[in-house]
Amino acid sequence: MSDALKHECGIAMIRLLKPLEFYKEKYGSAFYGVNKMYLMMEKQHNRGQDGAGFASIKLNTNPGERYISRVRSVAQQPIQDIFGQINERVNKAFETNPEYKEDVAAQKRNLPYIGEVLLGHVRYGTFGKNSVESVHPFLRQNNWMHRNLIMAGNFNMTNVKELFSNLIELGQHPKEYTDTITIMEKIGHFLDDAVSKIYKDLKKEGYNKRQASPLIAERLKVSKILKRAAKNWDGGYAMAGLIGHGDSFVLRDPAGIRPTFYYKDDEVMVVASERPVIQTVFNVKFEDVKELEPGHAIITKKSGQVAIKKILEPLERKACSFERIYFSRGSDAEIYIERKKLGELLMPKVLEAIDNDTKNTVFSYIPNTAETSFFGMIERAEALLNKKKTAQILNGQRSLSAKKVTEILSERTRVEKIAIKDVKLRTFITEDSSRDDLVAHVYDVTYGVIKPQDNLVIIDDSIVRGTTLKKSILKMLDRLNPKKIVVVSSAPQIRYPDCYGIDMANLESLVAFRAALSLLKDNNSYQIIEDVYNKCKAQEDLNDEDVQNFVKEVYAPFTNEQLSDKISELLSDESINAEVKIIFQTVENLHQACPNNNGDWYFTGNYPTVGGNRVVNRAFINFYEGNNERAY
Repeated sequence: MSDALKHECGIAMIRLLKPLEFYKEKYGSAFYGVNKMYLMMEKQHNRGQDGAGFASIKLNTNPGERYISRVRSVAQQPIQDIFGQINERVNKAFETNPEYKEDVAAQKRNLPYIGEVLLGHVRYGTFGKNSVESVHPFLRQNNWMHRNLIMAGNFNMTNVKELFSNLIELGQHPKEYTDTITIMEKIGHFLDDAVSKIYKDLKKEGYNKRQASPLIAERLKVSKILKRAAKNWDGGYAMAGLIGHGDSFVLRDPAGIRPTFYYKDDEVMVVASERPVIQTVFNVKFEDVKELEPGHAIITKKSGQVAIKKILEPLERKACSFERIYFSRGSDAEIYIERKKLGELLMPKVLEAIDNDTKNTVFSYIPNTAETSFFGMIERAEALLNKKKTAQILNGQRSLSAKKVTEILSERTRVEKIAIKDVKLRTFITEDSSRDDLVAHVYDVTYGVIKPQDNLVIIDDSIVRGTTLKKSILKMLDRLNPKKIVVVSSAPQIRYPDCYGIDMANLESLVAFRAALSLLKDNNSYQIIEDVYNKCKAQEDLNDEDVQNFVKEVYAPFTNEQLSDKISELLSDESINAEVKIIFQTVENLHQACPNNNGDWYFTGNYPTVGGNRVVNRAFINFYEGNNERAY
């Protein structure tokens, strides 16, 4: 509950389809695209607050004029820092050269960042160091305009080692062992190859190098480059790229794991990780924003021609359900409904846990992202309560007094704001004993609304590691002296590591896995752990498609309820006076609530790509051997 579950990142791309003068005349500024990019990145700051980057390309510049600009930041508020730097540069230029203000051609010629092709990125530093060098967009530079490549993505690859080896075989010497560099160099290799082949063809046709340049831009087939580069990729990704002369693309993985949405009219082509971002920033309708199909790329040529091409054969759709539960902003029309449904479907279990005693139960939520699921839960509670009140009145027939009827009708679900996060508080001391005390005070609680006979029901999006729940939230709630604390997770039990963009890289940090280990010990069945280890070791040299997920055997002996009860036991200690009960969503209910995003590998172990089984295999080996390493 309220663990810092981090997502890799969010992307934003804008391609202006008209000359910059058009935007100056219609919207009052040639920086229309830059301003919109600021809004798109701010509207996705939930997807990454460790770093942000922005890059732009100017079309049809003269030789010697700068046509690529990039700025990145790892400041405390990186998006504001980036656009603060841009504003400072532009304002200084306007002060020095006031004639630029109404001269769009002069602005484009002399000011950085203004351009027709723009790419933005926000990230969490979940892999590698969180230095500015790790922040997207990445830039692959070359004196040939067509060979410059700018890339940013929302992704994790499971087979970076294999892809890195492929680059070595191609004769390259990549500067870093990261999936971003590896992917960019792979695309860059086939981009170089395509440009060289087109130039050779043009040379045979009698064109000189200068004449060939614009023709290369026309003839370059971005879809073919992506097909060759992405052939062996295994992972979840939404990959965005700009080519120096002005072509751009966004490619989505074949299982549709990572989200990608786009909008196009005669002025702009826009891509983002979330639909409501585009709706809000460009003031367009829900149905006007489309979802990019898995395995497809949206490609915009320098000419402004936009096409959607199938790059990879789509797999069974396994869009990430955590996007719906937690990551994506709840302002999306579909996500809002789905989150309410998640809360609604939990209510029968909640009523069972409180013996249907809604009169002596207070309902609340932590954190704010759980508010929508909370609404769904309360609506279901109110509906059941109304049914109960109707039955009481009907059963009383005409014998009920007006006072009694009023008493029946006045019963309401008791909803309170119990926990308020103190956003200013930072746990800056690393020594465990001191830090735990500070963690316990990250939330303030509302005193005076809980009576000793009350149950307290708190809903959250998910329970991953359980650390904050154990060390802070349960102790904090127990100070209110409730009879029983019921913690409700709108997500099922998280049992397996993710390898497609969520910061869950090992098994032992997952409270569900620790609960399974504890149950195996209680039942004298811990031998299963060694058996699973041996099976995992025996698969180390197999091809990915032949690897099985034997870690499922760790959970197989136990029901969901047994694991939930053990988690309750692990997260509450003797210092907690109230009875503690933890309830998890079922996988079946998750699929009912989110029917189009049924990627559930972190709950079920059913990974959507062959590399997933290898990752969980490695994660278990790391656990057994005591290696504190990432599994991918």
